[in-house]
Amino acid sequence: MGNRTTAYVMALVIFIVDQLTKWVMINPLRLMERGQIELLAVFNLTWVENRGISLGLAQAQNDGHRWMLVAMTAAIAIGVAWWITREEKRGDQLALAMVLGGAVGNIVDRVRFGYVVDFLDLHFGSFRPFYVFNVADAAISIGVVILLLRAFLVRDKAPEGTNEHA
Repeated sequence: MGNRTTAYVMALVIFIVDQLTKWVMINPLRLMERGQIELLAVFNLTWVENRGISLGLAQAQNDGHRWMLVAMTAAIAIGVAWWITREEKRGDQLALAMVLGGAVGNIVDRVRFGYVVDFLDLHFGSFRPFYVFNVADAAISIGVVILLLRAFLVRDKAPEGTNEHA
């Protein structure tokens, strides 16, 4: 399987896992009705309807705002999908796949429900280092961090026979 195909399959797997976990929260666990399920001293399942983008920013106040967020995130997802076709580095392709799979998962939620389903709640007492998130959010965040680290820390080898310090 080619690198790009692997990246698109990875994006599809992330999308499926994201949607499956949200289905479990909505249906068998009925988290929307329960509000919260305490699992560990530092981890709960907590129902949150995220009508904004990352970190609760740009809250959609009406259907017009909702569809603008859908259009904006769809444009970003299309750009990421295109970037994968141009990207030569496998690590970057896979990081982009994480972003793409997560973005599509959250777009589907926003289209279906009008909000993104968030439920993963990591906390240490009352200290919450993260907002409540989902698999898609985690994939997007990890993918972006990998892209940033690779951009700043990974250097390509100079072709043989060239002088790097010229």
